[in-house]
Amino acid sequence: MKTVLITGSSSGIGRAIAHYFQSKGWQVAATMRKPENEQDLDKLDNTKLYALNVCDKHSIQEAINSAIDDFGGIDVIVNNAGYGLVGPFEASTEEQIQRQFDTNVFGLMNVTRAIIPHFRECKSGTIINITSVGGRLSFPLYSLYNSTKWAVEGFSESLQYELRQFGIKVKLIEPGAIKTDFYDRSMDVIKRKGPNLYDDYVDRAFNNIQDMGASAEGPEVVAKKTYKAATDSGNRLRYPVGGGAPALLFLRRILPDSLFFMGIRTGVEKKRK
Repeated sequence: MKTVLITGSSSGIGRAIAHYFQSKGWQVAATMRKPENEQDLDKLDNTKLYALNVCDKHSIQEAINSAIDDFGGIDVIVNNAGYGLVGPFEASTEEQIQRQFDTNVFGLMNVTRAIIPHFRECKSGTIINITSVGGRLSFPLYSLYNSTKWAVEGFSESLQYELRQFGIKVKLIEPGAIKTDFYDRSMDVIKRKGPNLYDDYVDRAFNNIQDMGASAEGPEVVAKKTYKAATDSGNRLRYPVGGGAPALLFLRRILPDSLFFMGIRTGVEKKRK
């Protein structure tokens, strides 16, 4: 029986991934910052909860060591934990920027570094990083979030060369708009006190983007794609999924910048009725 360890399992995509792998007969190490508050995953067979904060290296190593002890090893790790910092870059603070990169980039790297020795010893293992369609193209107000996802894309693409010699695979899941709490509870909206010249633009663009998320597919579609990546015997790197991601990436590839940017502006900056 194979084992998957998932970060950020308390909600949204991470929770859906945990449920889906468990339904497929896998052992699931579901990690989150506060497992004592979980009232769902802890009831599933072959599933154990572990405290893990991607910004705390000690908690990462403790969770990985405990999962290996409990399940006899880890076959796949899914770096899912993250959040979105959204708003005009000029209005952001150094603290907000640091938190965005600490979680989405450095935290993911910390988890990856911690699992590599185990995979290398086993001469096998798969690292799956949940990025975003926003890791290969960008949207207004997402400059900081997009930059973290672009960083993870580059990190993963380079890493797969290094780790292939040890039988370790690296995979990227690139969701488009997915209906989760990313668009409300998990999103950090940049706000500045007093008059802001960006207010009109933010109101228009932010609400249009929110509408896309509200009408999107649920996280189960990402869970299924993640399972496909985990069980894929080939060396495919990227798996776009949901929210029109494959179509958007195709258009980004074939259109000149001017036309693609105009299309994004048309969809995001349109006036609301």
